[in-house]
Amino acid sequence: MPYTPSGFFCDRLIRERERRDGEGSLSKPLRFSGQDFTALKQECLTKKCLFEDDTFPASVESLGYKELGHKSNKVKNIVWKRPKEICENPQFIVGGASRTDICQGDLGDCWLLAAIACLTLNEKLLYRVVPQDQSYSEGYGGIFHFQFWRYGDWVDVVIDDRIPTFNNQLVFTKSAERNEFWSALLEKAYAKLHGSYEALKGGNTTEAMEDFTGGVTEFYEMKEAPKELYKIMKKALERGSMMGCSIDSLVPARFETRTVTGLVKGHAYSVTAVEESQHKASKVRLVRLRNPWGQVEWNGPWSDNSKEWVSLSKGEKDQLQHQSAEDGEFWMSFEDFKKNYTKIEICNLTPDALEDDKIHKWTVSVNEGRWVRGCSAGGCRNYPDTFWTNPQFRLCLLEEDDDSEDNEVACSFVVSLMQKNRRKERKLGANLFTIGFAIYEVSLSMHGNKQHMQKDFFLFNSSKARCKSYINLREVTQRFRLSPGEYVIIPSTYEPHQEGEFILRVFSEKRNTSDEEDQQFRSLFQQIAADVSTVSTVRPVRPVRPGRKAREMDGTGRLSLQEFRHLWNKIKQWQGIFRHYSSDQAGIINSYEMRNAINDAGFRLNNQLYDIITMRYANEGMNIDFDSFISCLVRLEAMFSKSRTLFTLVFCLVRLEWLQLTMYA
Repeated sequence: MPYTPSGFFCDRLIRERERRDGEGSLSKPLRFSGQDFTALKQECLTKKCLFEDDTFPASVESLGYKELGHKSNKVKNIVWKRPKEICENPQFIVGGASRTDICQGDLGDCWLLAAIACLTLNEKLLYRVVPQDQSYSEGYGGIFHFQFWRYGDWVDVVIDDRIPTFNNQLVFTKSAERNEFWSALLEKAYAKLHGSYEALKGGNTTEAMEDFTGGVTEFYEMKEAPKELYKIMKKALERGSMMGCSIDSLVPARFETRTVTGLVKGHAYSVTAVEESQHKASKVRLVRLRNPWGQVEWNGPWSDNSKEWVSLSKGEKDQLQHQSAEDGEFWMSFEDFKKNYTKIEICNLTPDALEDDKIHKWTVSVNEGRWVRGCSAGGCRNYPDTFWTNPQFRLCLLEEDDDSEDNEVACSFVVSLMQKNRRKERKLGANLFTIGFAIYEVSLSMHGNKQHMQKDFFLFNSSKARCKSYINLREVTQRFRLSPGEYVIIPSTYEPHQEGEFILRVFSEKRNTSDEEDQQFRSLFQQIAADVSTVSTVRPVRPVRPGRKAREMDGTGRLSLQEFRHLWNKIKQWQGIFRHYSSDQAGIINSYEMRNAINDAGFRLNNQLYDIITMRYANEGMNIDFDSFISCLVRLEAMFSKSRTLFTLVFCLVRLEWLQLTMYA
């Protein structure tokens, strides 16, 4: 999708989304790999057999592709076993899920385990991800399932319980209790979501935090942290937010190396508590952290056996849950925390204002996009000749914040740009792109112009706001305050010509007109849907005939709510372009204007393709009606998408030559 200038379709308040019955919501998650947990489990119980997952088999392919691939010596002695083959009396959860149930194995996924440890602090969140109706006794069929947030939708991931072992010990994540397996199975489900265990090696805690909650993460560098950081952290934990921290290592070779104080550089920690305690004549602010290794702890002031604990009463120690155990968890003063750690990440379930005590309601707008080489992969502002071709998203800020100070009229919002599927595509050589975004104000004279902003606009206008830096993380997030008005957000990779998919989310403090539009959209979908979850593409949807066109997009013959939303967004966008070029609003455009209309839709074609389009879609009077216009753009959209996949292989045809052949068909 080259861009969506007509604005966002909102997915409404996050807490409202949790109550929705629509497909992809918490109450009705999408079935990953098309697997229905309930039906598969019942089939196993009926046949009295244990489930074997052929979509994520007990094989080297599920372990990895390089260090854990076929040529690796590490995998030769790995045996996949079910818990009942590993120990007596295996349990899914023993005595409640807790942070001590997560001990890192021989996989560099401390970032994931730190997030799981945070997850255990909130039962409501935990049991969304880890459904409770699972055990090794009643109704056991060798099948389990877990739920994750995946680029705007909740998905249910089914697995069997065969786990990699070496000498009858779990190779990867394990619990301190030898007969407890929920954390190992959760890790396996997350590995399946990303294609293999090896795909989980190395990452940022915020990735997993967001995949567990659907929340949005804000970063704080300790050297630039606000003076209210302690209050921010305490409020965040009270709200159920998840929090992680780390110590940067300037030398890659020194990643995950222990310092003299017992802390580990280049390693992810969980923040599990923030408290104040009376120490001698004054109060001391304390932070509790956990090393996902399940061992190796801070040995400075307020560590497990330090002298500071002597002055505290037993009641105070019990309140702080102080223990002298090598379990990876420890306390330290907030001042030492700031001195030793370099970065902290807070994943908010909703981006409630962190600056004051008021809880705000936020609206989340979600849209998917794609950077396509030669079409909409324009790179950053450093490349003015192509920057304007990037996807463009309109943002309308209608109402100022309730708590604006000093007569300042401003709207608070958070922009989150997330690149998709890069971890899953690692085995194909994919790495994270360096990504970022800029925000431009659209002047009053341009409010009626919903077309793609052209090159000159960006040459003569500076951005009103932008992300602090372009960075090679899965997600770039930043909070802004701007005056009410209309803006355009330009997400991009740093370098041009880099192809990839992304999701752009905007969390705004006030509702906007998109909410009403979203409700109308859902009503329309329900009216024409053959059932509550899909629309049959043979059923007519006006003003466009989607039967043939929708099949061109995905080949299934049916549209889910998300697919229908995407198609509807595109039709609305293209309808605006068509009206712009329709002479006297006669419902047609001439073949000469077709070239400009296609350009405005974000497609860059050669002369031969424009000629083919005219021959195929224009009538005898060399005019093109709306249905033909939409049919043409749907075909182009589908072909550009398909070519992205096909051209990872070796072809004798260049992309545009291939497109010419497909447009003839």
